[in-house]
Amino acid sequence: MNSALCSCMTSILTYETYKSVVVRSWPLGIVYRLAQLIIISYFVGYVFLYEKAYQVADTNIESSVTTKVKGFGKLDNAVMDVADYIYPPQGEGAFSIITKIIETDNQFQGRCPEVWNISDMYFPNLDKALIYLIEGWCPAEDDKVKIKPMPEFVNFTIYIKNSIRFPLFNVTRGNFNSTKDIKTCKYDKIEDPFCPIFQVDYILNETRQNVTMLAEKGGEIGIIIQWRCNLDHDVNFCVPKYSFSQLDAPFQNAKLSKGYNFRFAKYYKTEDGTDYRRLHKVFAIRFDVIVTGTARKFSLIPTVINVITAVTSVGMGTVLCDLILLHCSKRAQYYKEKKYEEVLYEETAAAMTLEPYPSPPIFDDGNLKETGQTSIVFLSSPL
Repeated sequence: MNSALCSCMTSILTYETYKSVVVRSWPLGIVYRLAQLIIISYFVGYVFLYEKAYQVADTNIESSVTTKVKGFGKLDNAVMDVADYIYPPQGEGAFSIITKIIETDNQFQGRCPEVWNISDMYFPNLDKALIYLIEGWCPAEDDKVKIKPMPEFVNFTIYIKNSIRFPLFNVTRGNFNSTKDIKTCKYDKIEDPFCPIFQVDYILNETRQNVTMLAEKGGEIGIIIQWRCNLDHDVNFCVPKYSFSQLDAPFQNAKLSKGYNFRFAKYYKTEDGTDYRRLHKVFAIRFDVIVTGTARKFSLIPTVINVITAVTSVGMGTVLCDLILLHCSKRAQYYKEKKYEEVLYEETAAAMTLEPYPSPPIFDDGNLKETGQTSIVFLSSPL
């Protein structure tokens, strides 16, 4: 028991210090310096320059978006303005431009027949239709009516006003200079990348849309406003970057829910107080304005942390070379004996104890002899 306790205490109360061993090996030296070079290049090139680890980032962007659409079109021999083809009318970050409307007039509450084409719904190989008697708003909607879409929608313009704020740095920016005249500009990623007025045709071309199919079935388009601000520079360089994407791309080949459509109704009363309505099934292009952003600024704390991490990581080269030297080389056991040495306390105490010097060698008839007597040696030049 005492022996086990003593052994445990000895293992705990043991101090380890590093011993420097110089190995003159060209291959190992090349591996060591190459590992250091890779680690330093990673931290300098990726961590500090690309990821900008010396800066603190604010991704909690506060954003406000207002939109306006302008343009005139013609749908079913009726001239359409903004109030007719924009839904909802509040001008929020998500809005729809209506391209086709199927109207069902004078619907009253009651019972009426409705035709279901089961070949379109569940049985593609069965060319039959079922007639059901329904209770609800009559007459029932017939969405198979052929309506020509409004072709002028590609010429409409969309104005986007976006204001953002990075709360960590208390920086507020807008997507265009308030002193700039924007009445005549149109966005172009090369000619005018900061104009907040976009033509619908340009957006559809950027997303490679089939305009005819889009007008017929509807769709969903994303307008992405991306803010990437380096606040170590002038704040005027904090400007937005626009891009466009087709949000409903995963459902292009779907058999159901293809495109984008919705319904709404307008309600009226007859002279005797009976309610009736006009039902609208509309096909539209939905635009979603998506704002993302990150602001960065120099900070001492992440800089110090990453510098210390980089300096510490350089030591991984030593770990790699030790692994090769002590476990993969042919003379691994020899290097282990040179690198690891156990020094006992009793040995150090004995080495520090004053011991008598051995007697100097005595030359007798040309032969070297050693004596065990203690003597004092004086070193002098021969006469």
